[in-house]
Amino acid sequence: MADFRLIADRIAGDIADGRLRPGQQLPPQRWFARRHRIAPSTAGRVYGELVRRGLVVGEVGRGTFVRAAPAVAHGRALIETATSAPVNLELNYPSVEGQSELLAASLAPLLRVDVLTEAMRPGAADGTVAARESAARLLALPGWRPEPAQLLFTGNARQAIAAALASLVRPGGRVGVEELTYPLVKEIAGRLGVVLVPLAGDAEGVRPDALAAVHRAAPLSALYLQPTLHNPTSSTMSERRRRELGRLVVEWGLPVVEDRIWSFLRPDAAAFAAHAPGLTHVVDGLSKRVAPGLTVGFLVVPQDRVEAVGAAVRSGGWSAGTFALEAAVRWTGDGVVRRLVEAKRADVARRQAILTEHLIERLDGHVSGHGTGRLGGQLTGRLGGQLAGGAVRTDPCAYFAWWELPAPWRADTFTAAAAAHGIAVTPGTAFAVDPHRTPDAVRLGLASAPEGELARALRTLADVAAGGPPGSAGG
Repeated sequence: MADFRLIADRIAGDIADGRLRPGQQLPPQRWFARRHRIAPSTAGRVYGELVRRGLVVGEVGRGTFVRAAPAVAHGRALIETATSAPVNLELNYPSVEGQSELLAASLAPLLRVDVLTEAMRPGAADGTVAARESAARLLALPGWRPEPAQLLFTGNARQAIAAALASLVRPGGRVGVEELTYPLVKEIAGRLGVVLVPLAGDAEGVRPDALAAVHRAAPLSALYLQPTLHNPTSSTMSERRRRELGRLVVEWGLPVVEDRIWSFLRPDAAAFAAHAPGLTHVVDGLSKRVAPGLTVGFLVVPQDRVEAVGAAVRSGGWSAGTFALEAAVRWTGDGVVRRLVEAKRADVARRQAILTEHLIERLDGHVSGHGTGRLGGQLTGRLGGQLAGGAVRTDPCAYFAWWELPAPWRADTFTAAAAAHGIAVTPGTAFAVDPHRTPDAVRLGLASAPEGELARALRTLADVAAGGPPGSAGG
């Protein structure tokens, strides 16, 4: 029996030496199997190994292609500087004018020697009484208000996700997630030995029938959801969808991890936890509300699970520092967090207007100029302009947009073309749970670039997309 890894090594060598060029399509697996005189199952393992190494990308209905852009490490684009491109639309940390001055004023009392000495002590998983009460007030929503005793604290929201999953799922356990999910969840699952199971969805997220079919076929251990401003699509579940999913998880006793990191931008969207309070573990944090450098992760857990999740926080070394907790209490108590949230809601509205003018309407003009008719509507709700073979999906409150690229663009070739123009975007492969089902789409982070740079970058991307990939009829 042929060793699939040796065959994968040979294909990797062909890619490295240029015999297989970026963007070139590999043959169908059955044809590949006949050519190499191997079983179709072995050919599938070869292609899977090439995907795992980040050398090729599989696209449903189109085939397998040699990557035209370097593979993005899980989560890297969302947590650190992943590129030296002049305009980075991968990173997505909002900041507003006067932010540093506001934060510094609140921190000044903590810098007294006696206070600082106490603030430098290690933090406990359950923080302090003041921190629990402050966080409970901050996170409260109409129809859902956590009790202070339910609060645990981590260094950031990513650690809160890890602690929740570690406490709920044993190695080898199955966790249901949206088909496109936060990249670091994939990394966390890999480190915990947890299997992520993609769940089919629609414009509102996970479909109840898809969840039911997967869970009945092989029971899930937990469910991870981003019901409000889902990253990357910016979709938000309706109350009806939340109720439907809530009824299912309550019926099955299925624990849920609800990621609400962007929800402060949509105060009209209630917590999913209101529909399954005894099962839902709510994750939130200050990295987007305030700033990524000095942050705290919040974890609201069912009362009977505080001890188990707290143990996971401690064993993982994920407890929040006392200084960060004290800063969070002060920022919340003196209104700094509220003022920053208000400023960021105004900021996101301006950036959405830039997106509409410099990308969606410009694409509209390109399509009209080629005689193919107007786009199917301007930016409304969760769906931007319909393109020839694609769409810009966003929400008026979102700091990101999901661009389903017009044919014949593929995600990796467009990412490479954008990089050639000094613009970094995140390819859809970073979010896809199934590496064999990668969307021809990119996520555009709107938060980090100055507004002028953002406008210029979006105009450039619209022109690149209209020109088509190299070698195409329009390129």
